[in-house]
Amino acid sequence: KAQFTIATVDAAQALLTRQAYRPRASRCIPSLNLAHAATAPYNVVTMKIATMISASHADAATALATPIVVAGSDASIVATSTRRIVHRTRGQGHGPIVRLMSPSDLGQLLKPFVFLDLFEFDASFAGSMPIHPHSGIATITVITEGNLHFDDADGGAGHIGYGGVEWMRAGAGVWHGREMSAGTAPHIQGYQLWIALPAELESAPVDSQYLEADAIPTVGPARLIVGSYAETRSPVRAPESLNYLLVTLAAGESWQYQPPPGHEVLWLSVSKGAVGVPDVINAGELATFEAGNGALTVAASEVAEAVFVIGSAVPHPHDLALGYYSVHTNDQALRRGEAKIAELGVRVRADAATRPQSGPVPLYK
Repeated sequence: KAQFTIATVDAAQALLTRQAYRPRASRCIPSLNLAHAATAPYNVVTMKIATMISASHADAATALATPIVVAGSDASIVATSTRRIVHRTRGQGHGPIVRLMSPSDLGQLLKPFVFLDLFEFDASFAGSMPIHPHSGIATITVITEGNLHFDDADGGAGHIGYGGVEWMRAGAGVWHGREMSAGTAPHIQGYQLWIALPAELESAPVDSQYLEADAIPTVGPARLIVGSYAETRSPVRAPESLNYLLVTLAAGESWQYQPPPGHEVLWLSVSKGAVGVPDVINAGELATFEAGNGALTVAASEVAEAVFVIGSAVPHPHDLALGYYSVHTNDQALRRGEAKIAELGVRVRADAATRPQSGPVPLYK
């Protein structure tokens, strides 16, 4: 007799009995009323079903490795993927900043990606971040909504909005935090990503870039913030072994990312809307994927656009030597970095009395 196998047994039972079904692995999807879906004009086909005679569950699972459609009363997300989600988080909030990743948690698994912050604030908050030091890492700031103003002696002046980027390699040591201030938008949202630098760059001189959106190349719906992809290269002066992209998908649109050879680290975070991979990732979430080099297909819902960042990299080969403000490949390099930022700190404190209370402040390097 025919055996009907679906993603989960309870889903198959729901299909046969025309009852509402709520997927266990994707609780954010509305309950599915399959009897209604069968007649609705766009909430059509619910799940991919393998109909097999005397077939094993393993064979059915293989047959299911084809596009899956999950449809509900207000959302429909379609995606195929060979990469399984292994961790997901909504991070820890600190005022207008949510820390999604740090070296004490997912950063250990996703290195060279070691910190990821999702920030969202009104323009009045911009520029209020205290000046603070780093060494051994680089920061990459992208804006997903609104814009910020930059004014730098070396980098010039302008605005970074959607698709633009601030790149800062702390290297041997730097103090920063107020190099950008409020722009023309009343509301700002974006990500700041920190990467652990390779041994040959962790003590290199400070390097910073401010690139407006028109300087960042596009590959389909993606802005190539860092790295090389689809015969296109970002102008950001980052290490060769990682990619970082900002993507906006229109409602119902899908996009496939094929990591370059050796890029076994893969993660994705959504800032707006929701995507299916095929498991649903909602706004404010970070999802990490099993190690490998398989492609990832990402799909937006049928009713709203989705904005997300995605990163892939060759695994960082070193243990992380951690300081309070620093990440290095070994303890000796960490001590050098901390000594340098302590030296710079003397200048920072000496200038405190004359430093303006608002507006941009140049890097101390």
